[in-house]
Amino acid sequence: MSAGARRDLLRPSDASRSDRVTYVELFFDLVFVFALTQLSAYLFEHQTPLGAIEGAIMVTALWWAWVATTWVTNWLDPVRLPVRSAVIIIAFIALVMSVSIADSFGDRAWVFAVAYVAMQLGRTGFIVLATWRHDREIAVDFTRVLVWTAASSAMWIVGALLPLPAQLPLWAAALGVELLGTRLGFPVPAMGRVEMSRWDLSGAHIAERSALFVLIALGEGLLVTGFAFVELEISPPAVIAMMLAFTSAAAMWWIYFDHGERIGAEAMEASDAPGRLARTAYTYVHLLVIAGIVLVSVGDKEMLANPDGQSLSTVVTVLGGPLLFLVGTLCFRRLLERQWIVPQMLGVLGILAVAAVSPLLSALGTGSAATAVLLAVAAMETIQRMRHRRRSGG
Repeated sequence: MSAGARRDLLRPSDASRSDRVTYVELFFDLVFVFALTQLSAYLFEHQTPLGAIEGAIMVTALWWAWVATTWVTNWLDPVRLPVRSAVIIIAFIALVMSVSIADSFGDRAWVFAVAYVAMQLGRTGFIVLATWRHDREIAVDFTRVLVWTAASSAMWIVGALLPLPAQLPLWAAALGVELLGTRLGFPVPAMGRVEMSRWDLSGAHIAERSALFVLIALGEGLLVTGFAFVELEISPPAVIAMMLAFTSAAAMWWIYFDHGERIGAEAMEASDAPGRLARTAYTYVHLLVIAGIVLVSVGDKEMLANPDGQSLSTVVTVLGGPLLFLVGTLCFRRLLERQWIVPQMLGVLGILAVAAVSPLLSALGTGSAATAVLLAVAAMETIQRMRHRRRSGG
């Protein structure tokens, strides 16, 4: 008897169904709103070099768990009952993982590790079974992925059982194994490696899913800042900080969605190797974008809590978010358009210039300057595009 699901669970090939983002995928995303709020709170409470390393591990793990599920639902049809059920189960496991973030490097390390491993192994095993009868090539590819996932999973579990000095490097190494596997094509002895150049992906689906996660991250930032604001007495510095938080979020939305999001889907559809492009542009580069937005929310909360103060940790949180975001979107556009986008390059230089004069500024002054840089980037890019459109007669 042949193994695998009897019913064909693959997405249909017609464009409307193959590109569609389903409601159960949006339900899955809701869990990550809570996850990102937990991560922001953790980073705000641990503004130390060690906290930064722990936060980097957490944001990478959360992004990896989310983006890997997006790749799976790019092949499997979430309208089908078994796939829909699997996505809901994965969402519950992600919720368990999220509630342990605050103590993931403490007493709940084992909860986070078990949930993360269950997500990664369960999802990968499911797509192997779902495709074994109907697309053996994809099933074998994900069998290779499963081997690498099992290797990293052992490191997650062992790390959770050890004290922090050993946990931290083991968890970092586990993520390194997963990232390296994606880069190398998950080579396995006697099985070869995954050739991502032949993966026929829906560019529109991957681009829209990634854009929705960017929206989630922006919404999480406003949520965190709003909760922090309502706990304070209304004062001019608090009102200014709240206005800066909203303006920064709007500017980041404009920078990402006004042009970059649209050309992502177009570049994917036009690419001869959409799998390789998706791996670089959406799996790797988008991690910088998401990390930047999360760190911006931490900086916004810092401005609310201590608007007149200034310290190295404040400068890192207030300026680090916009810097990561701009570097991420700059690299993203470079990959898609094969040219360096001048406004965003100037934006990166602008943030570095603000960092140079930050000892002369308060937290609120630093945040105001960073917001001005984001607004300038959005304005410059829009003006540049409108001029190009007039010259081309469009």
